[in-house]
Amino acid sequence: METTIRSLKEKILGRIFFNVWTDFPKQIKRPKNFKQFKKEIKGEKIQDIWRRGKNIIFTLSKKKSLLVHQKLTGHLLVGKWIFDKGSWHSEIKGPLQEKTNSYIHLLFTLDNGQMLALSDLRKFAKVELWETKDLEESEVMKKLGPEPLEKNFSFEKFKEALGSYLKGKRRGKIKQVLMDQNIIAGIGNIYSDEILWRAKIHPFKEVSKLKEKDLKNIYRFLKEVLRKSIALKGESFSDFRTPSGKKGQFDTIRRVYQREGEKCSRCKNIIKRVKMGSRSAHFCPKCQKL
Repeated sequence: METTIRSLKEKILGRIFFNVWTDFPKQIKRPKNFKQFKKEIKGEKIQDIWRRGKNIIFTLSKKKSLLVHQKLTGHLLVGKWIFDKGSWHSEIKGPLQEKTNSYIHLLFTLDNGQMLALSDLRKFAKVELWETKDLEESEVMKKLGPEPLEKNFSFEKFKEALGSYLKGKRRGKIKQVLMDQNIIAGIGNIYSDEILWRAKIHPFKEVSKLKEKDLKNIYRFLKEVLRKSIALKGESFSDFRTPSGKKGQFDTIRRVYQREGEKCSRCKNIIKRVKMGSRSAHFCPKCQKL
């Protein structure tokens, strides 16, 4: 998300929404009537683009805010497309990785002729248009945990976020807790695996059983992995693309996620993949002992 908003700021900050198209109105969650959404978004100027957790937020000119949550397979693209034979085709010459896209379901035309598209294979993404004041005061924003890359996210604040688990008031496995957006905002499945592999912590380890040195290692690698991911423009192992259509390069330093059956690059043991709720945990059973 951080990679996306930085790129969007370079490309479309200050632009005005001229028109909007969709072939899947259900993606618009607020207001639920697409005609009303279209009426309200037209003429709005993009004054700022920022992120809270995994929510991308466009601050608009008439005291409104557009919220986009890309979910599992969504990503925002900036370019120009024409629709032909059931797919959108890029008109831009250059390094775009995908010239044809069959998964664009929402397309904003901007005042300079550029387009902002939401491509989403599984159609899980959501788009909401809020009154800015209402969004700021909403549970959507208030319930999110601290941002791990903010300067004030110290080791003490990290422990404070895990407080109820460390004190034994709540039970939770460290991977699931790291992914809980109400505890710490912005960490997903890929990066939780990568953080814990580097910290040598088993993903099923109960938070209450972690020692101080374990917590320090998780905190250290949490910061390190996220910073490296931003520098490398994210992970495109699956569907993610930058707004320019390029793949992120975090894959070049991916050590454990989706490497089940391969040798651990640290100890040469075989990496395992185990179901954890609705997700999967990838880990080295030798390096990351339970």
